[in-house]
Amino acid sequence: MPGYADKLKGEDRKILQLRPGITGLASMKYANEEKILSQQPDPIKYNSEVIYPDKVRINLEHMKHCTFWLDLKIIIYTALNNIACFC
Repeated sequence: MPGYADKLKGEDRKILQLRPGITGLASMKYANEEKILSQQPDPIKYNSEVIYPDKVRINLEHMKHCTFWLDLKIIIYTALNNIACFC
């Protein structure tokens, strides 16, 4: 199925090697992605030109600088934010 992954070129294709997970830096940054997109005059264009390239950049940086401690911090931050959502 054609999609965003087909648009990845060069080094950006490295993010396809990432195993999917339940959270990540890009997911945390864009936790309110639906709200951001709903405020755009052309949400598809904004996603294609702003959000998706930023997510790719964030994931590439995470791949290059990944450590156990960074991943642990991401998991803890995600858990704490999800707990706050249910209170």
